[in-house]
Parts: sequence; structure tokens; C-alpha cells
Amino acid sequence: MSNSQLYFIPMDIFQALILGVIEGVTEFLPVSSTGHLILASELLHIPSSEFLKSFEIVIQFGAILSVVVLYWRELLKVEILKRLAVGFIPTGIIGLAVYPFLKSYLLDNSSIVLFALALGGVVLIAFELLYKDTPEELPVSQITYKQSFIVGLFQSIAIIPGVSRSAATILGGLMIGIPRRTIVEFSFLLAVPTMAAATGLDLLKSAGSFSTENASALAIGFVVSFIVALFSIRFLLKFVRNHTFIGFGVYRILIAALFFFVVL
Repeated sequence: MSNSQLYFIPMDIFQALILGVIEGVTEFLPVSSTGHLILASELLHIPSSEFLKSFEIVIQFGAILSVVVLYWRELLKVEILKRLAVGFIPTGIIGLAVYPFLKSYLLDNSSIVLFALALGGVVLIAFELLYKDTPEELPVSQITYKQSFIVGLFQSIAIIPGVSRSAATILGGLMIGIPRRTIVEFSFLLAVPTMAAATGLDLLKSAGSFSTENASALAIGFVVSFIVALFSIRFLLKFVRNHTFIGFGVYRILIAALFFFVVL
């Protein structure tokens, strides 16, 4: 199959809409948006293609744009920007190094997704049962540079689809003593340079191959994921005040088992 054929994959409005909603809901929850997109694409019978992989990356940036809208004041503060830059370094280096492998072998591998979802669920539950929460809150600007870098290292693990960028950064931050609400907000903010870089890299490599139909699907998925993510962020901030992530861990295990036994 030629390169142009790989990119000329029809995706109707309904499919783009559904994937946009899934991305908006799951991007900031510790359940893996990429994993959900891969599994949903199989359920919707969307054939694996270079365009589908690019679509999944681009609509993630749509969800991330909601962070810019809600947190634009924080993103103008130099102290926060410096910490985001430090946190982005490990992800940027590792992501650039493994980008070809990621797109060629991981972004359509449902077996890896199911394993990562289930294992991540077990880790979430075990961590919450053992973790002693830090009650006080801390401004994001007071996270140390060392802590920012370590959180960035944890974020790098989420290059594996199904792990969840949100889960990796939040658990990593909690492990090194960052208060719960603080690390949730830092995770939101760190997503901005991370997904901006991932989307920019992918568009540089792929944009010239998109057809008009592809562009329409991208636009729909992008806008829908942006709108839905605005509500998802507010939900998670309220949720973490009085809840642990055990429920998300149980959900990850159940969805992995359901997909494995019923769909596969």
C-alpha cells in the first residue's frame, strides 16, 4: 500500500465525533486516552492507518488546548514556565528518540494497550491503599526543579499506549511528596508543551499527505475534544478533593478484561 493510500482513509463525522468525545473525557483522567482511542477505533471498525495515528495525536492537542484556556494566567508566569520546561526535557528527548517506533509498532497494538491498562489499574489501587496523603496544598510555582524533572521522567513512561500520561505524572508526583491537587494541576500544565511538541512533530511529517476528507475529520475531532475536555478538567479537580484514584484503577482492570474477553 502506498503512502497516499495509507493517509486516504475515510472517517465519517460520527466516528470523528465519538473519538473526539472519548479523547476529551479521558485525556486528564488516569485511564489512558490513547488506549481508549485505540480500542474505540477497533470497535468502530476504523482501519489502522497512518492517518488514524495522526488523528489520535492531533485531537489530544485539542484537549490540551482546554488547559491553555483555563490556565492561561499560570502559563504566563515565568516560575511556572521554567518548571514546565524542566519537566518536558526527559519526555522531549525520549519521545523524539522513539517516535518512529511508537508510530510504527505501538499506536495500533491493542494487546499492549490492554496489558498496560490492567497493570496500571493494579498499580493505582495498590498505590492508593499504601499511600499516606499530604493534606496541605502547594502552589505549582513552588514545586522544585528536581521534582519537575522526576515528574517528567514518569511522564515518559506514558509513551507506551495504555499507561496514561495523567496517571504516570500524578502517581510520580505523589511518590515524591507533591500534594494531590498540586500535582494534578502540574500534570494539566505539563501536558501543554508535551502535546504541542507531539502534534507539531507529527504534522510536520504527515500534514502534506492529508486529504480534504482527512482534514474535516481532524477538525471535528479537535473541536469536540477541546469542548469536552473543559468539563473533564473541572470534574477531576473537584473529584480529587474527596476521593482517591482506586475507582479509576478498578475501571481500568474491568475495561481491559471486558475488551479482552468480549471483543478480542
